[in-house]
Amino acid sequence: MRKTILAILAVCCLGSLCSCNDYETYGDKKEKERKAIRNFIADSAFVVIPEKQFHDNGNVTDVNKREFVYLDNSGIYMQIVDKGCGSPLRDGENTELLMRFIELGILDSTAVYNDVNPYDVDIMNVKRSGNSFTASFTSGAWYSTYGGTVPEGLIIPLSYLNVGRPRSADDRIAKVRLIVPHTRGHSIASQYVYPYYYEITLQRKTDL
Repeated sequence: MRKTILAILAVCCLGSLCSCNDYETYGDKKEKERKAIRNFIADSAFVVIPEKQFHDNGNVTDVNKREFVYLDNSGIYMQIVDKGCGSPLRDGENTELLMRFIELGILDSTAVYNDVNPYDVDIMNVKRSGNSFTASFTSGAWYSTYGGTVPEGLIIPLSYLNVGRPRSADDRIAKVRLIVPHTRGHSIASQYVYPYYYEITLQRKTDL
């Protein structure tokens, strides 16, 4: 009987050790995220440039060279595909923007998007105060999936974009590509320490 009890305890202890080995700390998850981002950049043949070079070049990235700027304070990688027509949001302005997006989970390839049906578009209410932006979603695929909160990763590009509405065939909508770490992402990203890749377009809902 004693030997049986000891054998059971040994099995339980072994199971506990295996469970401990399977447990990921927050540090483990962050390192997995960093590695996933590095691999994603390498596999996509993106070229990362420092923020100083980005500013020295007039806050643009060369799409033909597949450049992404690494923004030091946020940890976000950003490619400005098109700065857009019109003008940036003015200081003190409160307006609605139309956003279309593709979201790809870098760790698991899950996808959320609203760029197929022309009538499926997210509406973002945005206010600018100096160099700061506050925003919330009021409808759309993002709103249905993640709620009204706009993560910082989607707000940061507004500092570098024009958000007008096309008035001619030559006018283009602002478009960016982003790699957003969990610290600047939505609630799911934050909870599971997941990085996401985005392609986003933005324009005003109405003309000025």
